[in-house]
Amino acid sequence: MESIQTMLHMGGYGGYIWPAYGISVVVLLLVLLASLAAARKNEAELDVLQQARRGRRNGNSSESQE
Repeated sequence: MESIQTMLHMGGYGGYIWPAYGISVVVLLLVLLASLAAARKNEAELDVLQQARRGRRNGNSSESQE
């Protein structure tokens, strides 16, 4: 138990180190969530653009066949 307390205390600097770790973890999680949200948004936009392109191709090919 004493070794755990010593580790958490970190030579008297534990009060500075642990909050810094906590802030770092929170920031990294926020960056991850923002990246995932942007990726989903971009994938949805890509799907819309690809469907529009397929629609134009199908429309053009039927016009040229008529």
